[in-house]
This record gives sequence, structure tokens and C-alpha cells, in this order.
Amino acid sequence: MASATLNGVVIAESADTVMVEGNHYFPPASVKLEYFTEVAKTTGCPWKGTANYYDVAVEGAQASAAAWVYHDPKEAAASIKNHIAFWGQVVVTD
Repeated sequence: MASATLNGVVIAESADTVMVEGNHYFPPASVKLEYFTEVAKTTGCPWKGTANYYDVAVEGAQASAAAWVYHDPKEAAASIKNHIAFWGQVVVTD
């Protein structure tokens, strides 16, 4: 069971994440979207496509662009479509 926490609060938890390049990608239903705000930031990956980012805020802690998602990934990354991954202040454990 993998979980993602910010400031000690679980913001995502799943036994069915997809591992890509060392990152857990959480299924959309396992993520507590009330803590997320989509931001304008995007990045591109040659084999995954364009990632969109979210700020994550919980109990006074805010992590800017700490979560990302591929809404329309390239074919090679189809398994992570709409799954959310984390970095920075968000702690992911399995």
C-alpha cells in the first residue's frame, strides 16, 4: 500500500499504483482532490507527453506544483493516464 502525505495528512493512498521512473502514480479515485488546485505549469516528456501540475495545500502547509498528471499521455505511457504522482514536500511511502 503506497501513500502520499503532506504535513502528516494522507492525500493519496492505494495498493494499485503504477511505478514509472521511480515514482508512484496514484489512480485518480485514490487521491483526495479537495487538497489540490490545478496550476498553469506544464512540462514535456519525450515519451510520456505533457504533464499538468497541482499545488497541494493541507492544514497550513502548501507545496507548489508538488503533484503532476498526464491527462493525454503518449501511447507508451497510457498506463498512467490521469494518475497523479508527487515530489518535493509530499512524502511518498510504500
